[in-house]
Amino acid sequence: MSNKHQIDENVEAIRQRFGDAFPKTALVLGSGLGPYGDSVSQDAVIPYTDIPHFPQPSVEGHAGRMIIGTVEGTPLVCLQGRMHLYEGHSAQELAIPVRTLKRLGVETLILTNAAGSLDTNMSPGSLMMIEDHINLSGHNPLTGPNDFAFGVRFPDMTEAYDKELRTLLQQAAGECSVKLYSGVYAQLAGPSFETPAEIRMFGIIGANAVGMSTVPETIVARHCGIRVAAVSLITNLAAGLAGHELTHEDTIDVADSAYENVSLLLNTFIAKL
Repeated sequence: MSNKHQIDENVEAIRQRFGDAFPKTALVLGSGLGPYGDSVSQDAVIPYTDIPHFPQPSVEGHAGRMIIGTVEGTPLVCLQGRMHLYEGHSAQELAIPVRTLKRLGVETLILTNAAGSLDTNMSPGSLMMIEDHINLSGHNPLTGPNDFAFGVRFPDMTEAYDKELRTLLQQAAGECSVKLYSGVYAQLAGPSFETPAEIRMFGIIGANAVGMSTVPETIVARHCGIRVAAVSLITNLAAGLAGHELTHEDTIDVADSAYENVSLLLNTFIAKL
């Protein structure tokens, strides 16, 4: 079955559950940030298993539900859990949720993730607005035949993360008194954490934080004309900087402790959209 038919069937399944008046803003929740979805004023909750061709998440902290409702009076669709290359999904499969959102009318995509910091001043619990990214995963979701119904063969990525949305994010951070760093995010395929030597290399080429997600969704969104804003929750200092072994459990624990600031920033930002 072609990607187009898969997306058509996804859209039909979602519209049968919710109707046509779909929100224009979508939020993807990264590792440890799933509880934010429970704070959305919910009009509908659709498990990914009820959407025919949605890839299914398999990682702790990713519930696998589409929540449709409002936050601070702003209509919002929230993807409570994301899928990753390291779970065995192809980059092309990771394009399906974003393209489904596009077909449903989404115009703005907010991405969140958990990331490791390459800057000792940006310690665990910090928030970093992504101003640009470096794709070190070895994969691109646009590989293969191009679907011109979504975008051009060679999309421009000069402004992958929308300048106006970044300004609004900074304003929101100021209004709610949450410190917000700004930096470059590097994506690796995972699932192993990076080596100290790799981390030193990433710092040399200009990365401020490193993780295993976000870039595929950004590429697909920009290809089909969706604006993107993204925030990393720093859950650890990267390998060689932390002085201890890295674990996914630590990621979840830090995300839990920083949840209040994340929630405050997202609420304030979404209210501006």
